[in-house]
This record gives sequence, C-alpha cells and structure tokens, in this order.
Amino acid sequence: MQAVVTIALFGLIVVASLAVAPRRATVEGFFSGRVENGAPPGLWVLVLSQVTTWIFARSLMNAAILGYFYGIWGVLAYAAYYGSFLTGALVVDRLRAGGATSVQDWLGERFGRAGLAAYNLVIGLRLLSEVFANLIVVGLIFAAVLPGLAMAREAAILAVAVLGLAYSAWGGLSAALRTDVMQMLVFLAVFAVAFVALVTDPGFDFSAVVTATGTAGAWNGQVLLLVAFLQVFSYPVHDPVMMDRGFLADRAVTRRAFLHAFWISTLCIVAFGIFGVQAALSGAEYDNELLGAWAVMFPPFVFVALLISLLVSALSTLDSALASAARLVVDELRLGPRTLGGGRTAMVTFMAGGVTLTLWGNQTLFDAVAVSGTASMFLTPVLAVGLIMGWRIVLWAYLVAFGVAMAGAVAYLARDTAFFTALLPDGHKYEQLLAICLMVLVSGFLAVLAGARRAR
Repeated sequence: MQAVVTIALFGLIVVASLAVAPRRATVEGFFSGRVENGAPPGLWVLVLSQVTTWIFARSLMNAAILGYFYGIWGVLAYAAYYGSFLTGALVVDRLRAGGATSVQDWLGERFGRAGLAAYNLVIGLRLLSEVFANLIVVGLIFAAVLPGLAMAREAAILAVAVLGLAYSAWGGLSAALRTDVMQMLVFLAVFAVAFVALVTDPGFDFSAVVTATGTAGAWNGQVLLLVAFLQVFSYPVHDPVMMDRGFLADRAVTRRAFLHAFWISTLCIVAFGIFGVQAALSGAEYDNELLGAWAVMFPPFVFVALLISLLVSALSTLDSALASAARLVVDELRLGPRTLGGGRTAMVTFMAGGVTLTLWGNQTLFDAVAVSGTASMFLTPVLAVGLIMGWRIVLWAYLVAFGVAMAGAVAYLARDTAFFTALLPDGHKYEQLLAICLMVLVSGFLAVLAGARRAR
C-alpha cells in the first residue's frame, strides 16, 4: 500500500510540474530564466528556487545519515555547508560590483582560457555528481518500497530521469524556476506533516536530540564541522546552480534572496537531520541505508511523507542541474549553438552521463560532497586575494592552487590505496579529509600569495 500511495503522489507532482512549466519556450527563457515579458524572477521565486535546489535529496539523506552516526554534531556539520548562501552572496555581490556577469567572466578576464578550463572542469564534474547522486536516492527509495520487485531500483531511476528531462528540456531555466516554486511549496507542506508527527510523538525528547552523540560518537561529526568551515567559502562558487541564480535579478533582490535562502534551507536541513538522530536514539538498525529504519520507526503516513519529500527534492535538483549544464555547454564552453536544440542536446548528454554513473558508480553519498568540495578549494585563495583584496594573480599561481586542490580530491577518493595510505594520517576518513583540506588551503595560499601583485 505504501508503494502505491508513494508512486501515485509522486506521479501527481510530476504532472503538476509539467503543468506549471512554460507553454512556450524561448531562447532567453531557456538560458537566462526570463519570463515571457522579459522580466527577471521576483524575490520569492528566487528564494524558493535557491532553497529547493540546495536541500536536494542527497543533502537530506546526508543530514539524516550523519545525524544517525554522529548525533547533533553530524547534523550541524552538514548544516554548516548552508553558510554557502552567505559566502556565495558575498562573492556574487563583489563580482557584480566589478561588472562581471558570471564567475567565468571574472576568471576569464584574469586567467584566460587555461583559468576557465580549470574552473569549468570542476563545475562540469559537480553537475554530473548532482544528477547521479539524486538519482541514487530515487533508486534507494523505490528499492525500499518495492523490495520484492526485480529491477525496481533501475526502473525508477530511468523513469525519473526521463520525466525530469522531459520538462527540463522543454523550458530550460525558466521551467526550472517555475517548477521549483511549486515543488518547494509541496515539499514544505509534506515535510511539515512528517516533522510535526515526529516532535509530537511521546517518544521524542528534544533535550536528548540536542545532546545526542549518535551511534559512532560525536568526534567525527565535530571534525566534519571543521571541514565544512574550511570549504564553505569556495563551496558555493563551484556550484553553478547557485551561481547562475546570483545573476538573474538586480543586486538588492539577489542579496535578500540569498539571505532568506540561508535561514530557510538551514532550518530544513537541521529538521531533516533530526530524523536520523531520532533513529539512533530509538535503537533502530541502519542496515546499509536509513529508509528501512524509518519504515519500522514511523507510522506509514510519516514514512510516505518523508519519501515524497526526498523525491520532490530530487526532481527539483535534476531540472536545475540540467539547466545549468545547458548554460555551461552553450554559453561558457560554446560547444553548441545558443538555440533550444543546442541546450537540449547538452541536457540529454548530462542526464545520460548521470544515469550511467548511478547504475554503475559509487553509492556513498557524502563522498561526492567531500570530493567536489575539496576540488573547489583552489578558489578560496584566488577569490580571497584576487576578488576581496583586489590583487592581481599570475596564471602559474592559479594553476598551482588548482593542481593542489585536484590532488587533494584524488587523495580523498583513493585514500584506501597503498600510495595514499602511506601519505595520509592514520585515522577516520573525516580526519584524513581535514588533513587534506588544511594542506590544500595552506599550499594554495602560499602559491597565490607568491604570485600576487597589488593592483595599481
């Protein structure tokens, strides 16, 4: 019965998404998000779009899983990444104050094609990870609600990929913005039902939740919190979904949108993480994924509400990731014509790549965050010295910082190999990640400062 209700409700949401997508697609709407009269999106369209694309399915599951293992510290560690809205707002505002129309515009002026290639490589990988990580959650959900059905996971992944691609490819960024609003309102309503049921349950103890240390102890959650603080300055800049929305409306509206998105998304992530904390406090078994534990813990309507929340957030992130992929390929890389056909071809390519990775790749959700977050850290010294301080940085320094960050990402991904085991400190993977982040930042700043000159 849960499977039937989940599929039916999700089907209605997909139909509603198709219904609110723009009836007529235009090139400007597809790539720039302009509405039919050419106006930019309003404040709350921008806010709700930012929030729903950042509290995506992977993040919700990550917050809950970290809460299960590391208690409230795990939840706070993941929530700290949402400080990216504040650091992202600072970067966007400084870029726009200098006349830049995108991150690529600023980097291209200072570092040329080599600088752009390095940055575009990182955000291309980020977009692919967005697609496959959210499809992973879709697969986990349908494998949980249809355990006896062969190939349920694979069929669900392919179905959601096709449906998400259908309306995304029709309207591009304008479709993503319009459907994000509807999907976010549905998410808030459904998730509110689940959260109220949780906190009003007689077995819920708020003081126990806020002091919980999880099934694996608080230490690694605290370590991960330090990692988040180290990555939070560069993290938003390598996310094209956030950066694209930073250049759609005027500067005042954009600043307010980022601020509202910060507190709304942080509250949502903390609230969802509490479900993971509660699972640990209740003594539920993790059994490789949290959905099975929730199915036992909660009444059917709460479990279904949680699943619908995850599915809606996955769908909303897929369309935004595809819209950003089209803009990257067409507007930045100029690998296709700036037409509806050119943008749609880019979307199909990225969705195909994401599906392939999902059906074949790594199932560890946080690894995608850790790897892409580490790779993005070359931007911290570049932006701190070049954008905030206003100094000029020579190309070799930029490329050294980039190379060190990419080496750090590879080191974390391949941490279990003999070569990196000999280099990294002996400890938990998050302790190793903290060491890698510190080395990347120190090396990056040394290179950038050595190659920086005060602007005249």
